[in-house]
Amino acid sequence: MRVDWVATPPPGAYPQPSRRSQRLSYGGPPNYPVPPRWGFPLLAWRWPTAVPGTVEQADSVDGVRRLGKTAQNSLWLLGAVAVWAALSEVWRYVLVALSRYGALSAGVVSASDALVVTSSVIMIVGCLLSLVLTLMWVRRARNVAASLVGYGPSRSDEQALVGLVVPGMNLVVPGSVLAELEHAVARRPAGERPQPSKLLRWWWGFWAGSGLMFVITVLWSFRESTQALADGVLLHALSDLVMAGVAVTTALVVRRITTLLLPVDAASVRLMRVLEVKDAPEPPLRSFRASGSPR
Repeated sequence: MRVDWVATPPPGAYPQPSRRSQRLSYGGPPNYPVPPRWGFPLLAWRWPTAVPGTVEQADSVDGVRRLGKTAQNSLWLLGAVAVWAALSEVWRYVLVALSRYGALSAGVVSASDALVVTSSVIMIVGCLLSLVLTLMWVRRARNVAASLVGYGPSRSDEQALVGLVVPGMNLVVPGSVLAELEHAVARRPAGERPQPSKLLRWWWGFWAGSGLMFVITVLWSFRESTQALADGVLLHALSDLVMAGVAVTTALVVRRITTLLLPVDAASVRLMRVLEVKDAPEPPLRSFRASGSPR
């Protein structure tokens, strides 16, 4: 019978490392016998549409940002055209005042009429385009805000649209819709009453004023006296200025609400540190000392 003798060191022949040193020592990076099959893809972060085969959802934060940017551009352009139309009306009024003292040049009158007609046509087209883009932005922003905060608006999209079309209601409903949207994107509780910001109150005032100016201008056009026609030119100029205010404040409201919906950019946050604290109360001291603790 064959016997193989195996020599092993007796217990305690070599010093064993303590458990504390094993816990504190660094053993190096993880070591795998085979390459792991998990991990992140080897590519930088990109927009969803940058990866082939992916489709960006319309009701998303990025979709609201893109549509809001387009709506802002159209609104700023509308504001500029409205100011142009107001200046054209003012020039027409100046020509009307000068015509009392003599005949005017045909070229000057034709140029004034061309400016008034051109600015009016462009402003009407800009109003329709801006209205459609802003309504699309409001619908998407309401859906995204509802998914983020967990509660929906009090009015449906159909009710909000009806409130925008019906005369009288269109002076009140749009402001309350935007107030609810601003309340939601600010992450305020659902049971709290919406408090519109100062910017939104300014927009609401310009919006209601534009509706009232439109009604006054239409009713004033039925007067046929010479002085009424001259005053109607000033009313048109004032209406155009109010429309410019509506366009500018709407663009600012769209930018504000879109910014509140977007996540905070860490690079844009200013880092601050506490250098000194004045008039701070003294921290309370314990009235007892644990046994065995050093003095």
